[in-house]
Amino acid sequence: MRPDTLVATDLDRTLIYSMAAIDTANARDDVGPLRCVEWLDGHELSFMTEAAARSLQTVAGSAELVPITTRTPAQFARVLLPGGATQYAVTSNGGHILVGGEPDPDWRLAVQTRIAGDGSALAEVLAGLQEQAFDDWVLNRKVADDLFCYLVVDLARLPPDFLESWTDWCARRGWVVSMQGRKIYALPRSLTKESALAEVSRRVGAGRLLAAGDGALDAGFLAMADAAIRPPHGELAELNWQAPNLRITAAYGVLAGEEITRWFLDQVDRTACQPATG
Repeated sequence: MRPDTLVATDLDRTLIYSMAAIDTANARDDVGPLRCVEWLDGHELSFMTEAAARSLQTVAGSAELVPITTRTPAQFARVLLPGGATQYAVTSNGGHILVGGEPDPDWRLAVQTRIAGDGSALAEVLAGLQEQAFDDWVLNRKVADDLFCYLVVDLARLPPDFLESWTDWCARRGWVVSMQGRKIYALPRSLTKESALAEVSRRVGAGRLLAAGDGALDAGFLAMADAAIRPPHGELAELNWQAPNLRITAAYGVLAGEEITRWFLDQVDRTACQPATG
């Protein structure tokens, strides 16, 4: 039996949080017990509250839960959400649809074809980045999945005019820029989470779409949802992004993640209680 609801959610700083992100937004005494949901080389990286983990596990048992992230498949594989692996996930900002944990090659080919016909090539953007982003404020440079690139920066040393000038340069070449914490992403404008989610939604055939996210790259799929939620922190909060279908959590940080999972659970229960029509 198909699920009535598809729940699409961003991960980092929406559902899951590093300890640094938790300490920035929350008093440790207010958070309560935490559950680690990401490890790297034996080190704990990302967390949810235990209450959030319980709610999300219940949601995953009642709806089609679809993580949707800018992480690459390898980065996403480090995360173990409550309820276990999901049937579908969107990674690389829409560059991959994972089905049973494996990338769908037909989707990847369609993405590559679309990107090739819209805007500058990755090599040109990398060359521009090399010319404009240098000195000791650049901590690392990364290419993700041969699709997009990003910088890891020292926020205290980041030149005040770099983000604006880099955004303008990229826009003239059909690319978009998003800053999430210490990372500054540059992506082809046609590489979007919402296009991949639309395909997953078509395959699932669920009647209702719920969504959560905190970054500008999430705005497209939040807007397409029947109901959406975001925390009061992050890139969308800085932009004061609003939509008619949008709710904003009262809590910040990891407690916002807990509020989001409670909201998902309430929305899924509400859908299940609605009488069938037809």
